[in-house]
Amino acid sequence: MSNRAVLTGRHFMMGNIACAEGALAAGCRFAAGYPITPATEVAERLAERLPAVGGTFLQMEDEIASIAAVIGAAWGGMKAMTATSGPGISLMLENIGFALGTETPCVIVNVMRGGPTTGIPSVELQGDVIQPRRGSHGDYQIIALAPSSVQESFDYTVEAFNLAERFRTPVFVLSDAFLGHMREEVIVPPAGQIPIAERKRFPAGVDVETLPGFLDEDVAPMPIFGEGHKSHVTSSCHDAYGRRNVIDASALDVFVKKLNDKIVKHRDEIVRVASDLEGAEVALVGYGSVFRCAQAAVEAGRAEGLRLGWFKLGTIWPFPDKEIAEAAARVKRLIVLENNLGQLVHYVQAAAPRCEVRFLPPRVLGELHEIDYILKAVREVHP
Repeated sequence: MSNRAVLTGRHFMMGNIACAEGALAAGCRFAAGYPITPATEVAERLAERLPAVGGTFLQMEDEIASIAAVIGAAWGGMKAMTATSGPGISLMLENIGFALGTETPCVIVNVMRGGPTTGIPSVELQGDVIQPRRGSHGDYQIIALAPSSVQESFDYTVEAFNLAERFRTPVFVLSDAFLGHMREEVIVPPAGQIPIAERKRFPAGVDVETLPGFLDEDVAPMPIFGEGHKSHVTSSCHDAYGRRNVIDASALDVFVKKLNDKIVKHRDEIVRVASDLEGAEVALVGYGSVFRCAQAAVEAGRAEGLRLGWFKLGTIWPFPDKEIAEAAARVKRLIVLENNLGQLVHYVQAAAPRCEVRFLPPRVLGELHEIDYILKAVREVHP
C-alpha cells in the first residue's frame, strides 16, 4: 500500500488514529488544531497524512484560531475539521456558534477528559455531553455522535462529515480518553464502498442576491468563496440572502426556526441507536466507552439467568427520545450508565416517564464500570 493512499483493508489501530483515517476517507482535506491530551494523536496523524493526499494541516496558536481556520477553509470549499478536548471546546464555543448561525459544515472531535477547568488530561470522563447541545448561547440544534469502539471511531467520523455536508452544520464526534487510546481491529472498505456526501454547492455564475444561499426550507446550496460568488456571511440575524436584519423580531423568528427546523425535521434520518432487548426485564443504557461495560455486563448477567438487555446511544444529539420511549415500553426498568454525575439520565427519564429509570455512575469517576458492580445494581431491581 502506498503511503499516499487513503487507507483500506484491515488494520490494528488506536481510536484517535481511526478517527483521523475516517476523516481522510470522508474527503477531509483541511484540519487545524492545537495539541491537547488526549486528542493530540488525531492532529499528529492528520499532520502526517493530509499532505500525502493533497490536503493541509495547520497547527494554530490556540484553539480559538483553530476553529476559525476550519470555518474559513469550509467557506473556501474544503471539508474541514478540528480535534481537541473539553478545555479546547470551551474556547471554541463562540466560533462554533458562528458556524451554526452561518450554516458552515465542519467536524469537531472532542476526545473527552476529566474536568472542569483543565482537570486531569489523561483521565477519561464523559463530562462534555451537554456542552455541545447548550454550550453556545441562543436557541439551536446540534448533531453529536458517540462512538463506542475503534471501528466506530472510523465509521462515525465518516458519518459526521456526511451529516455536516448534508445539513450545512457543525457536527461533533464525542470520543473519550479510553476510546481514543484503545487499540482494536478496524476494517476499512475500498474507497468506492464508503458512502460519501458531497456539498450542495451554489450554481456557477448565479448571484447570491438572486438565489437564496441561507435558511432554505431544507438546506440551501452553499456559495463558495473563490468560485465566483459574492456572499454576505454574517453572524448576525440575516435573511435567506445573508443580509443582516438586527431590528425586527419577525426576522429573528424566521432565522432561529429555520436553523432549528433543518435538523428537527430530519431527526429520524440522523438518529442512530442499537439495542438487544429480547426477553429483557432490565435494560442497561450506555454510550461511548461505557457502553462496552453495559454490553459485557449483559453477557455476564444472562449467563447467570438475569433477564437483561442493552440500549446504545450512537447519537447523543438530537437526543433519541422516541427510541428510548419505545425501548422503555419493552422493559420494566432502565439503568443508565455514565462516567459522570448524571448528564443524560435526566433526558432518559423525561423520555420514559412511565418506566423506572436509575442512574449508575462508576465507583470512581474516570474509571470504567466493573462488571460485578453493574450486576449488583441489576440484582437489586431485577424482578
